[in-house]
Amino acid sequence: MKARSALLRLLASGSLLTVPLAAFAQEAPAQDTAPAAPADKAEAQDGQIVVTGSRILTNGSASPIPLTTVSTEMLSAAAPAGTISDALNNLPVFSGSRNQFSNPGSNATGVQGGNGAANVLNLRNLGAYRTLVLFDGHRIPPTLYNSTVDVDLIPQELINRVDVVTGGVSAVYGSDAVSGVVNYVLNRKFDGFRAHAEAGISQEGDAATRDVGAAFGFKVGERGHFEGSVQHREYDGILNRVGDRSWNNLAAMQGAGTTASPYYLATNVRLATYTFGGYITNGAQRGNRFSDSGAIVPFVAGSATGSSCCQVGGDGAYQNGSMSSPSHGTQVFGRFDYDLTDSIHFYVQGAANLKRNTSYTGWNQLTGLVFSNTNAFLSTAAKTALAGSTTFTMNEILSAAPRIEASSDTKQYYGNFGIEGDLGSFKWNATYTHGFSELETKVDNLPNSQRLAAALDAVTVGSNTVCQASIANPTTYGSCVPLNLFGSASANQAALDYVLGSATFTTHTIQDSADVSISGSLFNTWAGPVSVALSGEWRNQRFNAASTVLPTALADCTGIRYNCTQGTTILYPTTFPSSGNVSQSVREAAIEVEVPLLANVPFAKSLSLNGAARYTDYSTSGDYVTWKVGGVWAVDDGIKLRATVSRDIRAPTLYDLFQPTTTVYGNYTDTTKTPNVTAYLPSINLGNASLTAEVGKTYTAGIVLKPSFIRGLTLTVDYYNTTVSNAISVIQGFNAAIQQGCVASGGTSVYCSLIRRDGAGNATAYLIQPYNIAEVKTYGWDGELDYATQIGGRPLGLRAMINYQPHIYYRQPGIATIDQGGAGWGLNGLMPSPSVQVAGFLNFKPTDNFTIDLFEHYRNAYRRSGVASQVFKDGYEYVPGFATTNLTLTFNTGGAWKVSDSAFYVSVTNLFNAKPPLSGYYSGTTSAGASYEFSDDPTGRAFMVGFRIKG
Repeated sequence: MKARSALLRLLASGSLLTVPLAAFAQEAPAQDTAPAAPADKAEAQDGQIVVTGSRILTNGSASPIPLTTVSTEMLSAAAPAGTISDALNNLPVFSGSRNQFSNPGSNATGVQGGNGAANVLNLRNLGAYRTLVLFDGHRIPPTLYNSTVDVDLIPQELINRVDVVTGGVSAVYGSDAVSGVVNYVLNRKFDGFRAHAEAGISQEGDAATRDVGAAFGFKVGERGHFEGSVQHREYDGILNRVGDRSWNNLAAMQGAGTTASPYYLATNVRLATYTFGGYITNGAQRGNRFSDSGAIVPFVAGSATGSSCCQVGGDGAYQNGSMSSPSHGTQVFGRFDYDLTDSIHFYVQGAANLKRNTSYTGWNQLTGLVFSNTNAFLSTAAKTALAGSTTFTMNEILSAAPRIEASSDTKQYYGNFGIEGDLGSFKWNATYTHGFSELETKVDNLPNSQRLAAALDAVTVGSNTVCQASIANPTTYGSCVPLNLFGSASANQAALDYVLGSATFTTHTIQDSADVSISGSLFNTWAGPVSVALSGEWRNQRFNAASTVLPTALADCTGIRYNCTQGTTILYPTTFPSSGNVSQSVREAAIEVEVPLLANVPFAKSLSLNGAARYTDYSTSGDYVTWKVGGVWAVDDGIKLRATVSRDIRAPTLYDLFQPTTTVYGNYTDTTKTPNVTAYLPSINLGNASLTAEVGKTYTAGIVLKPSFIRGLTLTVDYYNTTVSNAISVIQGFNAAIQQGCVASGGTSVYCSLIRRDGAGNATAYLIQPYNIAEVKTYGWDGELDYATQIGGRPLGLRAMINYQPHIYYRQPGIATIDQGGAGWGLNGLMPSPSVQVAGFLNFKPTDNFTIDLFEHYRNAYRRSGVASQVFKDGYEYVPGFATTNLTLTFNTGGAWKVSDSAFYVSVTNLFNAKPPLSGYYSGTTSAGASYEFSDDPTGRAFMVGFRIKG
């Protein structure tokens, strides 16, 4: 222990000298020295590289749209124990991405396309579905049924770098490229062998990781080449929000968000009407509870919080979900390419990702259970105390049973083959891609409603305790095992096994696509060649779903006295629908032109315009035209100006249009009532076949500086402004703002149709449905500093990135505008969006065999909510800023073990063990222990060691 402490002090003292160097700024790299990513070919035959965001440009410095290239080595410094995609999410242009830390829950049909812990990328927090993911320039088929991509599919071992285009490029790539493009660039010419093995663990002894992988490549004859890779990764997660981190002390937002009852972040929050042994809500002993031994004792209330559901302290129960989701997965990839002739090239490649994510949402929350006052499990004293009425009702958090567990098993397959070549001065290619994804989400430890109702009604027959239903209906309930809930540890395993079941939801998403393109120079002008690219694409996407627990599955209540109503009680509290095949097809045609206007004249080393247009026809939602116009003006070698304007689209997905109806129960508050009424009610998810495409308009303008008086320095600043009109917004009937919008409209708004009520005006269900009703607008600045120099003759590289995004406006008619920029949790699962994020990289080689990599990430403080009308107590409106430092030390062990190269490395993430501040969630005021309580990586300091070889 002393040795480890000494090592930590040594590392800390060393890194403190270099931390300030990381606090510079963010965006695109030195484009002339860091090659941009390929769009159609990783390497053209003339050695040039085709640029992401264009089918014509072969030089990243000529790109009018902001483009950032990050090597895999640099990304490894950002997240030493994570994946490439984990590292990407540390870059400031990414905000609001979801992963294993995103409180995934057990709802398989929520915001994450069936896998709450999937690894998805989100540029500028405009939604993962507005970020297009490419693999070596080609669109990746969707892997989640909401048409987003779990980027863990992409083979990590053979990726050279990742290019990020931060601007709309639908005219080049089609739908979804509204906020930008992320292109994983493959190393197509890898020869030899390399492998790595690494393991890590947090300082708390959890969140362990294990990662092994290998890649190999070799020539096949004189014209062929084969390469392949395999990687297996395991992550043990952090299994408990309560207890696994001392800073997470049952925190939850409380209050009503009004001047009279402002929101604030409380700790030690407990549910006011639930206990672990049973809280009596009605009957002779109303307001008392069952002790651990089953005796009726007074309920010690905690202090009021301003939220009727909860108290601080007292005997109330709480929930306990997982803090980060365990996962394990295996990736495989193979590629064969062959030169058919000197000018025609053929390739075929395939990838697979087999992955399992697991999360725990908490214990079953049992509400309003009815019992006879002569129940066989009641003690004599309890029966006497309850004698004033024939029945009583009780609430309980069933901590004696395992927590609800959601596991997502994913099988993702991707295949692509193509042929490409030269035709005079033109280059052409044709490709075909097939993608198949099966996602099986299983939710375990759910109570079967009819079995639970039968098991709770225990009676005595002779000397035996049996289920009353087994006497009244022995055919159906002859195997019933009575369940004792009077006391936190009273339930026996046989009864729990009888009562608890599971629900499985299996979806298949399939996409086939084909595309062709030809590009080249038409003619030369005084300023250079005029180039053109023509392309066409066809896609067909299908989706189907199957469920073991349908919303129409109802309990058989024959012979059951309590807790079951024939014809209305659903079999499980969580149900999933089945769906037949639904599909859509897309046809597209596009043109792109590059026109040089000036070259080597005063004040213009070069001046060029780039334009693109695309026609898209969707079988489900109509036809659209997108376009992009941009220009680059190189004043001289040290000053370059660039600008673009584009019209982009995101077409509604099959899930937006045709998602099968899904029902999930939860505690929802009707804010239209005075006082507010919270009830355990169903929320019903629906599709909307009338949706049309969103339309985005993006402007960018930037400057690239390479001052001659500081050799090796590049500074980049870009402004961006994006507006998405006709935006598809998933409207939640249970959301307070939506409810108030209904009230303000006098009952005429579409919002009112999302709240079902009975004849007395009480809410009976809330609907969740997408509509083309919103506008999303954001703007900001990206900046980057790149500096390559030497210290004492040894190479030093510095890179700093910054994003300033002050506002992300979500506007909907009839409700107040939500500003998610610089704000925390929001509508429809929106993740926090700090207005300032900074990432800094430092790489230094003090010797030929020793390398130091330092990475610093910082975000500023953000408001807890983007809803302007919400009121917070003083000191609670903002979540404090947060910064972490990662340090990696690499020792080159040379050509030992008969290989050409090998290295041993050790990393410390969150070097100074920074504690993430609790953020809370205003819609989580009815929860204790299960609401969103953090927005940063909760792991704390963690260690990783690894070894890699190359032969």
